[in-house]
Amino acid sequence: MKDIVEQFPEPKPAYTTISTLLKRMCDKDYIGFERLGRDKQYHPILKKNEYFSTQVNGMITHFFNDSKSQFASFFTKNADLSMQELEDLQELLQQKINQKKSK
Repeated sequence: MKDIVEQFPEPKPAYTTISTLLKRMCDKDYIGFERLGRDKQYHPILKKNEYFSTQVNGMITHFFNDSKSQFASFFTKNADLSMQELEDLQELLQQKINQKKSK
């Protein structure tokens, strides 16, 4: 935990704050740990993509009435995407459409 606290800028958080956060992350199976004497070495369990997918799906459920199209509409209207980004999205959508049609 000392190594984690040292990574923070001043004013550094209290050890109890970090300890609580780590415990909650362990309880949710985001991270795990191995005991090294009196210390613990933490490691990720949940992959970044899995976490991100869960968070985005939760946001779609709670803020967009479980409508992925409302989310996509909001995103494209408010993200100020460049022409290249819009074309990339269009290509991704077309690929997904083709995959769905071929099933």
